[in-house]
Formats: sequence, structure tokens, C-alpha cells
Amino acid sequence: MAIKFIPSRGDLFGGLSAGVVALPLCLALGALSGLGPEAGLYGAIVLGILASLFGGTPVLVSGPTAPMTLVSAGVVTASMLPNGQVNLAFVVAVFLLTGALQALMGLLRLGSYIRYVPYPVISGFMSGIGVLIFIQQIFPMAGMAAPSSDPAKILAKLHTLPAGFAWPVALMAAATLAIIYLLPRVTRAVPSSVVAMVLVTAGSLLFGVDAPRIGAIPSGLPAFVVPEFDFTRVSFIVTTALELALLGAIDSLLSALLADNITKTHHASNRELIGQGVGNMAAALVGGLPGAGASIRTIVNIEAGGSTRLSGVVHGLFLLAVLLGLSGVVRYIPTAVLAGILVAAGLSCIDRRGLGHITKVPRADAALMLLVLVLTVFSGVIVAVAAGLIAASFVFMKNVADLSEQQTTIGPMADEPWADELGLPAADHDRLLVKHIEGPLFFGFARGFADIALRAQGGKVLVLRMDRVRFMDQSGAYALVDALIDLKAAGQRILIVGLPVAQLDVLKTLHLVPDVVPEKDLFDDFRSLKDVLPRILAEMGAMRH
Repeated sequence: MAIKFIPSRGDLFGGLSAGVVALPLCLALGALSGLGPEAGLYGAIVLGILASLFGGTPVLVSGPTAPMTLVSAGVVTASMLPNGQVNLAFVVAVFLLTGALQALMGLLRLGSYIRYVPYPVISGFMSGIGVLIFIQQIFPMAGMAAPSSDPAKILAKLHTLPAGFAWPVALMAAATLAIIYLLPRVTRAVPSSVVAMVLVTAGSLLFGVDAPRIGAIPSGLPAFVVPEFDFTRVSFIVTTALELALLGAIDSLLSALLADNITKTHHASNRELIGQGVGNMAAALVGGLPGAGASIRTIVNIEAGGSTRLSGVVHGLFLLAVLLGLSGVVRYIPTAVLAGILVAAGLSCIDRRGLGHITKVPRADAALMLLVLVLTVFSGVIVAVAAGLIAASFVFMKNVADLSEQQTTIGPMADEPWADELGLPAADHDRLLVKHIEGPLFFGFARGFADIALRAQGGKVLVLRMDRVRFMDQSGAYALVDALIDLKAAGQRILIVGLPVAQLDVLKTLHLVPDVVPEKDLFDDFRSLKDVLPRILAEMGAMRH
């Protein structure tokens, strides 16, 4: 697709609006990461431009996000040298691998699978991120350094909060939050976080408030950083990079879906992952934070008129201009303002709709959501998402198995016959036992075959209807084989109707056909069985005598 190099009016305003919204959050996330506010700007500039050019969602605006930054902060903490300095080369290695893994996911066409992550897992994960950000900002909002990055340790130290509580700092943080939430009720012409940052910073300078501030940040272009792969910590590097890559993929593709809903278009998920990967690799090499597609910035871009890739490029160029021209002003922003902005960002991550319906949704879904939320806060994102997906898989399999069992019946032909079974002589009904199987035969349904042996009566003819079976795994096949072997040993005649070709091949491999059920007892449909049923019933009657 050709890209115009001159932005339209809509793309210009969309990109500028998204850049204004992104500025305070990028500074705050950079500070949260431990790499400094400039790292947030570097990531937003490089990722924002490259993901727009190479990604699969034209209006998606990318940059550092709260979930990605929380994990990135853990990488920074783990990189600390004995002298207390950050090992930037080690951090860059993790971030570089993150981008490479995302690009690989796109090349392997894994983007389409993200949509299969269940809503309770996503809801619990996002809400957990929000709670985690809030916990981590409790002490900074009071003018104190957080005692730890571990939320459990932070909560355990809450009793020390009153001793070091700084009222001026807390008031600035509260004022920041008040402006962020109250200004939109008056006007939405200017992003409330930008107004909060400007007004609270100006007020603190005007009244001479003694409070921690961002301090000086580099004003020039970022320098190239050579990554350093510490092979003694390969496990940490790979697992953390994979965690960041998956997190960024989920975040980006969810934002892309949101953009699709607004613009009535369809994004290219695999191309989007490639674009995100390229952007994150480049951002890593200049010391920038990794990021993802950002929903709020994307919405602002669309509402202001952004419609092509150039809107995201304009967003990145605006932030670059701020870095080059206004870095001397940024130094005066109080860290309390950034804490307030981060708390607002964390609260926006919490899925209020999902939590509000927690007593109305199925208990399994509610439990899954809470499990992922708690694990996200106290055990980390990768543990939470992995546990959530495993638990969701078990819930799904149980639901499918229960549904299959509800739809599967066994009984005399006269009980709930299918349409093509109507019209048989009444005298034949009691001599036939029919099992209707609907849905997949997989390991979750294996115990459902036990009722064949329990309900079947010796000497009767069992008709196994498999017309509506479209999938059968190894466990389901073994369960079927075991049940039919027992029935044959008890003198049962087994007729199978409508067995799909794929399932027939499986049963032949397991020697059920022809060792247990000869091929002459396999029928394509019930009509073909009707033609020979009188002869079969007569044979069974003769055997009894």
C-alpha cells in the first residue's frame, strides 16, 4: 500500500492530538520504568513512527503502555549493578528480543489466535494491572519513595505512611487527579492530563512548593545503545521477553479491534505484530521503552480526523519536537503530577463493566476473572495469563462436555427419534437401542460412553448415530473402542450410522473397524440401514432361539 508523505488536515490534527495526550503519560511511564522520563519519549517516538509505517492498522497510535511498563520496570530492577547503576545494555537486550519475538509471531501468522483469549482472562489481567499501578503509586503520591516494587511488601509497609506523609506533594497529586476527572465535564477541547500537568506545575512554581521534580532530561537525539546478552541469565531474558511480547501483542490487537469498531474497517493482525516488533526493536536500540497500540491515543486520533498511517507518524514527530525543544521545561514537572497521571491510567485499566457484572455472570467466569486479577497483582503477568488460559481451557472443556452429554441420548427407538428414524414398525422399537451422539468426542466426554454399557441390554441391536460428530480426539476414540468391545463381548450387535470419513480412518487405525464392528455394519445414513434392518433383527431373533 502506497503511503502519502504529506499528511491531510485530519491526519495532522489527529496526530497532534494523540501526541498531546501521549506526552504526560509517556513521561510518567518513563519515570515508572526506572529508566527516566526520556525513555518514555524515546519509545513513543520510535515505536509510534515505525509501527504506523509497518503495522496493519492505519489509525493505531502506539507507544509505551501501563502493562508493558510494569513488566519493563521489573527488567530494570533485575539489571541493577552492585553500584546501584542500571545495566542499560542488559535491559536493551531484553527489549530487543521482545521486538524480535513479536515480529516472529507475525511472520508465523499467530496474530489471529489472540482473539481466542477468553474475556474473563483479559478482564482480570487488565484490572490486575490497574490495581498494581495504584498500589505502586501510594507512596509516591504521599511524597515518599516506594519501599519496594513488590505489591505485597508495599502493602505490608502501609503503616509507615503517616510518618513520612508530605501534604504539599499529596495535594499536588490530588489536584492532578481532580483536574483529570473533572475537566472533561466542562470541556474536552484540551486533554485533561495535559491541563493538569501544566496547571499543577505552574502552581507549584508560583507558590514555591518544595517537591521532588523530574529533573533534567537529555535534549538531543537519543544515542545508539549496544545490547549485551548475559548468557548466564538466558532464562530470565527469554521468559521476560516472551512475557513482554505476548503482553504487547494482546494489548495492540485489542486496541486494533477497538479501532476497527470505530472506523468500520478490518486490521491485518499479523502485519500489526510485525510492525510492533520492528518498532520495539528500534526503540530498544536507542534506550526507549517497549510499547504497544494504545487505545486512548488511538481514539483521540480517530476523533480528531486521523485516517491514515501518517497520523501516527505526526504523533511521533510531535513528541520528537517536544524532546528537542522543550526538554528544559519538562524538568520542572513535579513527580507527584506523574504519580497522579499514573493512578488515573491505572484506574482506566480496571474493567468496571466486568467487575460490575461479577455477581451476574457464571460462577466459573467470575472465579476465573478474580484468579487472574489476584495473580496479576501478586505473581506477575505471565503467571496470571498462563494460569488463566489453563483454567479457562478446563472450564471450556467441561462446558463442551456437559453440552455434548445433554445433547447425547440413549434409549429405545421410540424415545425422541430423529426425523429420519420415523416410520419404523412399532414392533421394532423395543428391539432397537439407539445412541444419538452430538458434538465433539474428546477426552472431556470420554466418561459419557459408560452409559452405553449400563443402558444396553443383551440381545438388542445398538444403533450408534454419529452423523453429527465432527471431531474425535485420541481419548474419545479410545473410550468408544473400549465401550464397543465390552458390548460385543456381551453379545450386542453394533451398527454405526453416518460415521464421517475422518473418524472412520481413526477407528480403522485402532482396529475397531473391522475387528469389533465389521464394515458391513457401517452405514452412510439411516435410510440405507432401514433397507437391511428387518434382516438384521431376524438374525438377532434367530440367535436368541
